[in-house]
Amino acid sequence: MAPLWRLHLSPNKNGRTHTHSSGSSSSSSSVYGLHFPALQLHTTKSTMKFSQEDFEKAREQLKLLKTDPGNQVKLNIYALFKQATEGPCKAPKPGMLDFVKKAKWDAWQSLGNLPQDSARQKYIELVSSLVAAESSQVEATPPGSKAAYETLEVSTKDNITKIVLNRPKVKNAINKKMYDEIVEALEEAAKDDSVITVFTGNGDYYCSGNDLNNFTNLPANGLEEMAKNSAEMLKDFVDHFIDFPKPLIAVVNGPAVGIAVTLLGLFDVVYATDRATFHTPFSKLGQSPEGCSSYTFPKIMGASKATEMLLFNKKLTAAEACSQGLVTEVFPDQVFQKEVWARLKAYASLPKNSLAVSKQLMRSMEKEKLHEVNSQECECLKGRWLSDECMNAIISFFQKSKL
Repeated sequence: MAPLWRLHLSPNKNGRTHTHSSGSSSSSSSVYGLHFPALQLHTTKSTMKFSQEDFEKAREQLKLLKTDPGNQVKLNIYALFKQATEGPCKAPKPGMLDFVKKAKWDAWQSLGNLPQDSARQKYIELVSSLVAAESSQVEATPPGSKAAYETLEVSTKDNITKIVLNRPKVKNAINKKMYDEIVEALEEAAKDDSVITVFTGNGDYYCSGNDLNNFTNLPANGLEEMAKNSAEMLKDFVDHFIDFPKPLIAVVNGPAVGIAVTLLGLFDVVYATDRATFHTPFSKLGQSPEGCSSYTFPKIMGASKATEMLLFNKKLTAAEACSQGLVTEVFPDQVFQKEVWARLKAYASLPKNSLAVSKQLMRSMEKEKLHEVNSQECECLKGRWLSDECMNAIISFFQKSKL
C-alpha cells in the first residue's frame, strides 16, 4: 500500500481539487519556518530541459517515499509544485473553516513571485534531500521486534511486550494511523507469549494527545461523516484497552495530554518520571472527556478533583497525580528508566496465567459498565465535534499556532 501521506495533497473535502505532487493536509501554521538553500539558476536550453526531466523524476521519486516528512515539508512540496507548474498564486483565498485549502493557499501564496524555474529547482532539491535522508537510514530490526509500524516501535523481550509511541517530532501526538496501529499492537500483544504489556513514549513527551490535524482531513460528506467515523474509531480504540487481558502498564516518560491521560484509568499500573505532567484541556477545546475518564476519574480521585481536571483543565504534576491515585509511583527522572524497567522485568518473571486470571477477577465486574461509559462518551463527543464551540476553539488553536 502506498504511504498515506503522499496520496494527493487535497483530502478531497469537496471531491474537487487534486494535485499530483503529493502530500497531505496541515494547519496553516505549518507553512512557515522551512528555508531552502540558495540555488544557482541554470541558463542554457539543454540544462533547462534536463531540469524539467529532473522535475518529472522528482515527482516519481516522491511517490516512493515511505516516511512521512511532516506537514511543514508537505505543504512546501505542494506550494513549490504549484509555483513551478502554474506560477504565482492567483487563486481566491479560501474561507477560514476550510482548514486544508487555507493551509495550502497560504503555502503557495508565501512564495510570492518566485520564478517558475527557481521553484522547479527548489522542488527537485527538496525531494532529493528527502530521498537521500530516507536511503541513509539503516533498516536494522532490533531483536524481538514485531511487524513494522509507521507510528510505533513494538518489541518483545524478557516476557515484556513494549509499545513505544514513536512520533517524537510532534510530541507523539496520535493521528489516525497511530490509532489503527495501537489497536493492531494490542491485538498482537494479547495473543503473544509475553506476560505484561508496557506503553511508553519516544522522546521528551509521553504523548501530547490527539493530533488536531485529524480535524483537517474531512471526508467527502463533510463534518458529519468525520464526526461519525471518528466516534466509531475512538470507541473501538478504547474498547481494546477495556478488554485487554494481560497486565497493562504505562511508563509515563514525560508530559501527557488528553486521551493519553484519560486512558490511564484503564491501565493496571502507572509509573511516571517526576517531570511528567497530566493535562486534559477538553473544555478549552470545546470537547468532552473520553477514555472512560468520566467514570474512572471520579472513582479514582473523587468527584471534585476529577472536576478540576476534566471540566476546568487543571494540569497535575506527577506528584499531584500520584497523591490523587492516577499514578502508582513517581521516580526521579535521572533514575526513572533504570528503576522502572528493573521492576518490570521482575513482574514479567511471575506466572503468566496467574496474573491474567487475577486481573480478570479484579476487572470483570467493571467491564460492562466501562463499555457503556465508552459508548456514551463517544456519542457525546460526536455532538461536540459538530458544535460551533468546538469548531471555533480549533480555529483559534490553529490561528495561535501560526503566530
